[in-house]
Amino acid sequence: MALREDTSLPEPSGPARPGAAPALDSADRERLLSGAHHDPHALLGAHPVPGGIAVRALRPFARAVSVVVDGVRTPLASEGDGLFSGVLPLDAVPAYTLLVAYADGEQEVHDPYRFLPALGETDLHLIREGRHEQLWRALGAEPMTHQGVTGTRFTVWAPNAQGVRVAGDFTFWDGQAFPMRSLGSSGVWELFLPGIAEGARYKFEITSRYGTRFLKADPMARRTEVPPATASIVTSSAYAWGDQEWMARRGEVPVHRAPFSVYEVHLPSWRAGLTYRQLADVLPAYVKDLGFTHVELMPVTEHPFGGSWGYQVTGFYAPTSRLGSPDDFRYLVDALHRAGLGVIMDWVPAHFPKDDWALARFDGDPLYEPGDDRRAEHPDWGTYEFDFGRVEVRNFLVANAVYWCEEFHIDGLRVDAVASMLYLDYSRDSGQWTPNVFGGREDLDAMAFLQEMNATVYRRAPGVVTIAEESTAWDGVTRPTDSGGLGFGLKWNMGWMHDSLGYISHEPVHRKYHHHEMTFSMVYAYSENYVLPISHDEVVHGKQALVSKMPGDWWQQRATHRAYLGFMWAHPGKQLLFMGQEFAQGAEWSEAHGPDWWLLDPAYAAEPDHRGVRDLVRDLNTVYRGCPALWERDTDPAGFRWVVGDAAEDNVFAFLRYDAQGSPLLAVSNFSPVVRHDYRLGVPDDIPAWHETLNTDATAYGGSGLTHSGALKAEDGALRLTLPPLATVWLVPQPG
Repeated sequence: MALREDTSLPEPSGPARPGAAPALDSADRERLLSGAHHDPHALLGAHPVPGGIAVRALRPFARAVSVVVDGVRTPLASEGDGLFSGVLPLDAVPAYTLLVAYADGEQEVHDPYRFLPALGETDLHLIREGRHEQLWRALGAEPMTHQGVTGTRFTVWAPNAQGVRVAGDFTFWDGQAFPMRSLGSSGVWELFLPGIAEGARYKFEITSRYGTRFLKADPMARRTEVPPATASIVTSSAYAWGDQEWMARRGEVPVHRAPFSVYEVHLPSWRAGLTYRQLADVLPAYVKDLGFTHVELMPVTEHPFGGSWGYQVTGFYAPTSRLGSPDDFRYLVDALHRAGLGVIMDWVPAHFPKDDWALARFDGDPLYEPGDDRRAEHPDWGTYEFDFGRVEVRNFLVANAVYWCEEFHIDGLRVDAVASMLYLDYSRDSGQWTPNVFGGREDLDAMAFLQEMNATVYRRAPGVVTIAEESTAWDGVTRPTDSGGLGFGLKWNMGWMHDSLGYISHEPVHRKYHHHEMTFSMVYAYSENYVLPISHDEVVHGKQALVSKMPGDWWQQRATHRAYLGFMWAHPGKQLLFMGQEFAQGAEWSEAHGPDWWLLDPAYAAEPDHRGVRDLVRDLNTVYRGCPALWERDTDPAGFRWVVGDAAEDNVFAFLRYDAQGSPLLAVSNFSPVVRHDYRLGVPDDIPAWHETLNTDATAYGGSGLTHSGALKAEDGALRLTLPPLATVWLVPQPG
């Protein structure tokens, strides 16, 4: 709110000089000045009194304050402590402004305390009920025109506070001038500040019921300062979307019956130093060239510590400002959509950090977290868990899921750490948790929250998919909510990931003792709708990059890496691969420098080394997308049949995948470093010949080149192949 020079309004004549306003009650005055009054609008602004209209203003550090009515300014008397007042000899409250004089000039402003509440009863009712599905339109900082005046409405939920004030760069971070009013039992505080526009930085100064005072960032802030700075920023979107075609057709085919191949990205390190808009110039082209259908973004919500990779969130409604503005992030999503790529976002409703300027003990008491310390503390991450039993907290999170889908056109939410939400005893010893009302270990409130979130998102955002990272055998994660399930669209198959990575980490000579680790997944493959995840979690903290998990020399490691990807892409379920693994990066991922792109430089290696693995991933995705047998019946047991599932001594796995018309694809994996000649595979009698559509041992990928050309004829219901070493081969019926 910039100062300006004297406006040279005429000095008042005698009759316009105000009388003395009725003195404030001493208790009211003390509460107002200390930031602990629930209704400052009853004390400040203009109010009828005997003899006229009393006007009182709170302007700390002002030399003088005058009321301006119809161009005539009338000085108010100082009451001390920044209070100024007087009685105008008028019959009704006039339209007026305040002329505030400071040591370095004057400014003419609208009085915030002459405005009615800028939040309606419907909004307050929905907030009280925990049913406001567009909560961001009611709470936070909203630029608007109110009663004909432009400014910003500030609202915040702080039901335990004695008082709340707005502080910002426009008050030099002193909240004295702008106390907010309580809007009753909703627990919401509100103040419309004329003249405050986009770009203003602000926080809420809260006085707890214990008398302590502190500054808090806005839980609903839609933009934040760049960390380590922590202020919230007033913002609104002016972005014009260009993805109408994508949005119109994204829900045409249910995700479990569609191709779904995901490239997982940590945006700050994928190409370190690039902004959202710069990423939009390169990321869509790269991912589209590799044939993936979707990009999954590790959390983009604002977080103070970059080393948390975004999983310790303080700004649930703000894209991280490290890479640009909210509209810049919209630009990136739009660019991905226009390239034909879906956008999945990691979403973290399980917990939040304890930073004293953020959500923790927001109004001086546990608010977003449970009051019971045993429930509030997350035992693994040094964070607080959300109080899923409180309707306002549940509303905060459900609306947040809707917010990203509606405001940023996000196509999917991958929900982090679902297991930690579902179990009361998660990572807790006996005596550190309390059973539910039925004596069980299930968190019934968290279960109800997840059901509500999924049902609401699917109702409001057609075509969006929700994905659970859930590591236990909880029944019905992807079952519809009306059938008692949690209602997710997909679930990460952590069992397949753990077992299959365990298998390939063994020397080939020992793999026969672990054969079941590769076949066991088919026992439960159709219990849920699964994604097969090779995510960031599997290539950090000493777990090694995917290729480095493989035993043997460098050739064997790369060959096993390729064979494993071929096995993974053919296995029932959708695919997810973390950045860097598409070209067999040997080093663990680090957020400090991201993928080792130099490995793809021909000047580094003339041979198809890392580039060959990337070419394989491109071809895997190309064949996958064009072959419905690999995705159309992912959730139908009739879409899969073992051909060879018990060849432990050979380290061989072979199975058929079928599309909806019954057309098959035969996938054969040899996880032995030896060539297996004349290997017999039983195939359907009605298919006389097959041809090879993909072979991970091709020389173009860096393999030995043991491939099959032309038609491969079946005899007596059997196909005899030469299986290349450490390789996966895909075959389809020979046309004609």
